[in-house]
Amino acid sequence: MNSVLPSEAPTASLAAQPAATPSFRPLYQQIRDLILRSLQQGEWKPAEVIPSEMELAARFGVSQGTVRKAIDELAAGHLLVRRQGRGTFVATHAEQQVQYRFLRLMPDIDQADAEQPAQREIVECKRARATADVARALALKTGESIIQARRVLSFGGIPTIVEDLWLPGEPFRGLTAHRLSAYPGSLYAFFESEFGVRMVRADEKIRAVLPDVQQAALLQIPVSTPLLSVERIAFTYGNRPIELRKGLYRTDSRHYHNRLS
Repeated sequence: MNSVLPSEAPTASLAAQPAATPSFRPLYQQIRDLILRSLQQGEWKPAEVIPSEMELAARFGVSQGTVRKAIDELAAGHLLVRRQGRGTFVATHAEQQVQYRFLRLMPDIDQADAEQPAQREIVECKRARATADVARALALKTGESIIQARRVLSFGGIPTIVEDLWLPGEPFRGLTAHRLSAYPGSLYAFFESEFGVRMVRADEKIRAVLPDVQQAALLQIPVSTPLLSVERIAFTYGNRPIELRKGLYRTDSRHYHNRLS
């Protein structure tokens, strides 16, 4: 006999609970969380196909419709990707159509290099100790080991973005400037393939700032040039903060673009 979730015995028992009950959670959300747990534990790797809806329904003892709704939510969150006639796959930053979805800087006019990867220069990559601000952002203790990196991204040979990154030390053991420079894909694809760390969402703060002397030199601009400051905290599974990134963007020929729906 198929096993069922403890809270489903049968589904009608869930429906009988008052909607205001704090512990009440729709069945599809419980299934979503079970699938998410399997993703987090690495049962299915990025770019791998997951079991069919029928197989998952049998595994969890629920209807295919419940599984479908759970998968729909995970797909909407870019954790899974449906492919017509092929199945449902674990999303990966290595795919061309998603690997730059966190980079929102677009050219003001159509350019041939608009979809081309940026040219990257790693200025530094070193071990450090987390300051209070960095520790707070990454849910670490002050003084814990972190990796601090700085890089410059150029488009068409023009330095356009300078980024400072802070990463928890433990998940990124062995990260070096050479490895960062040698990887041909996006940074998040690199984290995914080399360290098994997948970024699933990010929170950003945006403001206008002026660069300091070193930042201005890296971007080859006067210190009086206004820049767009984008501070991001990226999260992996389990809502765990895994990267703090502060980027300064030139906007003299590009703009920050975001599509809301």
